[in-house]
Amino acid sequence: MVGELPLFPLNTVLFPGGPLPLRIFEPRYVDMIGRCMREGQGFGVVLIREGNETGPAQFHDVGTVARVVDFTQLPEGLLGLATVGHERFRVRTHRLEADGLNVGEVDMLEAEPAAELPAEYVHLAEVLQKLLPELGDQYSHVATNPRDASWVGYRLAEILPLTMESRQYCLELEHPLERLRLLDALIAKQAAED
Repeated sequence: MVGELPLFPLNTVLFPGGPLPLRIFEPRYVDMIGRCMREGQGFGVVLIREGNETGPAQFHDVGTVARVVDFTQLPEGLLGLATVGHERFRVRTHRLEADGLNVGEVDMLEAEPAAELPAEYVHLAEVLQKLLPELGDQYSHVATNPRDASWVGYRLAEILPLTMESRQYCLELEHPLERLRLLDALIAKQAAED
């Protein structure tokens, strides 16, 4: 499906089903959030390749739709948002609006095939079940599914100490078992070095 989506270039990668707390202050993004909430739609989070969050920035073409699940008015005029990632998309083209907001023509990517977590990776789900409660409120809006290979891979990719480029690579992988193989190898390598 092709559609238009407001884009929010950030120095982070959002995964489907994952949390992204935001503090918004720039008028273009406050307006974007207001529009998204009125229309019941999300906005696209894309990792910055070059540049910075206040712009201008070049960004990766695969990102994730974020939907607002809660908000609060913070001191000094800031808007605090709790968002959760949904479907992935690929940016075909994008334009810069007069207010500096990026708007992309995007293709929504198919959801990964459902895959039960293989027995060889059950230990990864166990690690997550220990770690997630320690990460506090940001995971309060995240549904848990420790038997789903995509869910386990996405959660590990967002909490392990990876570079943003490695996280982006994990986001772009097309199959959950490929992601799990990669992350399991990284964890094993790190454990051997410690």
